Amino acid sequence: MPSDLAENQIVIRRAILHLCGQMGWSSLNELPLPDGRRADIMALRPDNGFVCIEIKSGPRDFLTDAKWPCYREWCDQLFFAVDRDFPVALLPDSVGLMIVATDMRPAGYGIIAESAIMREAPACPLPSARRRKLTHLFAMQAAGRLGRLDDPAITASLRAARRIE
Repeated sequence: MPSDLAENQIVIRRAILHLCGQMGWSSLNELPLPDGRRADIMALRPDNGFVCIEIKSGPRDFLTDAKWPCYREWCDQLFFAVDRDFPVALLPDSVGLMIVATDMRPAGYGIIAESAIMREAPACPLPSARRRKLTHLFAMQAAGRLGRLDDPAITASLRAARRIE
């Protein structure tokens, strides 16, 4: 695993995003939630279920984080994503577990990493009104990000116009 915690988080994120794609889940990084928090990864499953994935770069990251239980209110399943060296005994059994194993050989876009679900997260279905709100938020974020990628010049001119008004 990378020695730097920020680099470790990036490796975990990339591997988990790849795993989400393999499972047919559509995912967004850093999704702002209505309660002011931000999910590391929020994935929308083909069955319309939401999976929140909280990345932990090391034990200290987990031990100093008191906000993670609040993510349960915004998903059908909650997972922690950690590297293979993380002491998983620290993590509660009430949350799913994804483990990332890396090989430090470079590959086109960086480090080769593999990930797997080691423990399934208990299902806790969202109330329909909250699911509707989250689906709308997810769609708006995804569409906005795609639009900014499609034409950065238009995005820049829209930002400038908003500042003028």
